[in-house]
Amino acid sequence: MRTKGMVLGRANAVLAAGAALTVLLCGCTVRGSDGERHSPIRIELPDGTPSPKSAPPDDKSGTTPAPAAPAPAVLWQRGDTGRDIRELQARLRQIAWLFDGPTGTYDDLTERAVEGFQGKRGLPRTGRTDEVTWERLLRMTREPGKWDLYLMGGQPADAPDARCLTGRVLCISKSSRTLRWMVDGRTVAAVPVRFGSQYTPTREGVFTVYWKSRHHVSTLYDSPMPYAMFFSGGQAVHFSSDFAARGYAGASHGCVNVADEPAIKEMFARVRTGDKVVVHW
Repeated sequence: MRTKGMVLGRANAVLAAGAALTVLLCGCTVRGSDGERHSPIRIELPDGTPSPKSAPPDDKSGTTPAPAAPAPAVLWQRGDTGRDIRELQARLRQIAWLFDGPTGTYDDLTERAVEGFQGKRGLPRTGRTDEVTWERLLRMTREPGKWDLYLMGGQPADAPDARCLTGRVLCISKSSRTLRWMVDGRTVAAVPVRFGSQYTPTREGVFTVYWKSRHHVSTLYDSPMPYAMFFSGGQAVHFSSDFAARGYAGASHGCVNVADEPAIKEMFARVRTGDKVVVHW
């Protein structure tokens, strides 16, 4: 037979259990009978779904991934032309990635040189010169001078020396390494030239062409000197196959070398014995 106290006791127990369940569902910390605090346990709702507190986040790290860094801007690529391309090529020549030029045109050789440079340094091998590639190249090379930029010809000639402005003159500038063929102050033709080494320097001053020899061979060095136009002792303006092959990597024995054979052939046909020669800085 149930007494009034038994009924009240069961009712209190049910209320206590309901309160405990509410605390757990709310994710609160509870205090056990031993007086210690306990974290809530995982509770499944009547439909079998986990409580919101125990649901895992979508992103395991809990953070939003950082956006990818943008690719470096491309400065130059195949087909581009200009002075900047000459500098790129001159710098690649300094570290032996390019052996031709500079030409001022971003051609297939330049593209392959850039690609090789990039691969050697762990950069993407695109063959295009981007900001990262250019900065790395700048740190490894020096500022090229005019001679470096126009190593294989095409460099602008200096303003002609005052002594070249009258008559028929072979006007030769050591500073720009060019030869102007001039008539009465007008430049008829201009070509790149190479001079003697420090041990066999090309003489400077005003001279005249005293002898022309179409198929000349040096008796001192036993080397061909085609289209030779002698102006001072054994020194002459002439075509040089070595200059055409190696550029400024070599030097003459004092002569003024020309690498452009068609140009020196035409000049040889026009220049006369007695025409003036001016060699200046």
